[in-house]
Amino acid sequence: MKTQFQAGRPFVFLNLAMSADGKIATSGDGDASFGSRRDHDHMLQLRATADAVMAGARTVDLKPVNLGPGPAKYRKLRLKNGLDEYNLRIVVSGAGTLNPGAEIFRHRFSRILMLVSGRASQKRRALLREAGAEVRVCGRKEIDFKKTFEWLREKWNVKRLLCEGGGGLNAELFRQNLVDEIHLTVCPCLLGGREAPTICDGLGVESLAAATRFSLFSTRRVGDEMFLVYRCRDPGE
Repeated sequence: MKTQFQAGRPFVFLNLAMSADGKIATSGDGDASFGSRRDHDHMLQLRATADAVMAGARTVDLKPVNLGPGPAKYRKLRLKNGLDEYNLRIVVSGAGTLNPGAEIFRHRFSRILMLVSGRASQKRRALLREAGAEVRVCGRKEIDFKKTFEWLREKWNVKRLLCEGGGGLNAELFRQNLVDEIHLTVCPCLLGGREAPTICDGLGVESLAAATRFSLFSTRRVGDEMFLVYRCRDPGE
């Protein structure tokens, strides 16, 4: 279990499952869940190494997820890893658009932090607080993730932060150079679609020279799925 600190922030690692053509959901309602039971188990194993699990509001809205540790055996694994039985849960939405009726609010086993920007209206913030979230404004128009992650480390003692997408949130973390490691499951299917989300959406880079670089750390094949781990390259490489 690798952990490192950069300028006082947590170790940030992503867990993603994508189709063989690089999509993380369909171009329709975006709620595709094409990973296998093995991939789901892999996700819960990774959560068992994290102090906090984070996802974008769209991901939390579209899927019946609660960002929790899962069944008892994974909670025991967390305790074995020296962590709290239940992880902190974090949802990101600059405008505070998470549905107050989302599945995550039906599970009260651990705190839910909602990270928003100043674009989130007072009404939206109040609705989210009533639903059970602790709302934190993390920037005027856009979320300053670097400062926010430093706050998570200092205020909540978050040493390892697991992000589970979606593509827009991932893109912003890459843009701000805040991703240390990627766990990527490649699934044996093709989704297609120009508008289908990928693991890194947003505006993208204008040249190959500006691309975020990672090194392949490990590979594992289970059935027809590939489990890959990439680690961030040092700036001098």
